[in-house]
Amino acid sequence: MTQQIPSTEPELAGVRNFRDVGGLPTVDGRRVRHGVLFRSGHLAHATQEDAAFLGSLGLHTIFDFRNAADQKLEGPDVELPGVRNVNLPLSDPADGAEFWKMVRDGEIEQLRGILADGKAANRMITSYRRIIKERTAEHSEVLHSLAEDSVPALMHCAAGKDRAGLSVAVTLLALGVEREAILADYLESNATHRRYKVHRSSKSAAAYSPEVMELLSPLFDARAEYLTAALETIEETWGAVDAYLEKGLRVTPKMRERLRERLLD
Repeated sequence: MTQQIPSTEPELAGVRNFRDVGGLPTVDGRRVRHGVLFRSGHLAHATQEDAAFLGSLGLHTIFDFRNAADQKLEGPDVELPGVRNVNLPLSDPADGAEFWKMVRDGEIEQLRGILADGKAANRMITSYRRIIKERTAEHSEVLHSLAEDSVPALMHCAAGKDRAGLSVAVTLLALGVEREAILADYLESNATHRRYKVHRSSKSAAAYSPEVMELLSPLFDARAEYLTAALETIEETWGAVDAYLEKGLRVTPKMRERLRERLLD
């Protein structure tokens, strides 16, 4: 019997952006099973109550897509008894280190220089495209693990919207979930209570002024154009989703069927 989760949106004090991906519709009329695939921001600040809730989900595997720099900044995930933790960084800690230091420490003139006039959004689009093209081994490992024995699973990065968002989207593509539903799930990361809390070095009001927050917003938004760019990259590089899954991620039709058996009602 499928485990029934008391709520898809529990009140977690130290974990942002948690949700059950269950219920999303596939193109052939099925739905993602509740209680088998979850997504969130990092678990480093989970309270005892948060950990107790997460422990009650019966998780087999937690996929952490953060890199070493993220883990140093935020801390390691809370340990959950009996749960396998798999770290699959989807970005290089050296790539963008200076950029993110500027985001945390930079003065307004510096932020204008690196973020204004569409630069921030373009950076995000470039990042999404790069992850799709260059991180095929990692996404292949996730899908192979899910097809074999890794559910129920939780996928997270730092904010739970970009690297985890792409990994969830790739998984949903493999399951045959409707594109509109994939996009709608991705955009849910914009809800106020889910958003990553921006941390800047200075605590002064100027560090969080309206102009600063507007400059930073493309980095912390989930925007349709970002996910659309990733999907376009799949089509531009492999021609179609089926070819991407088979040639890029080594996911055979038989394996896709196993995925669907494990994750769909």
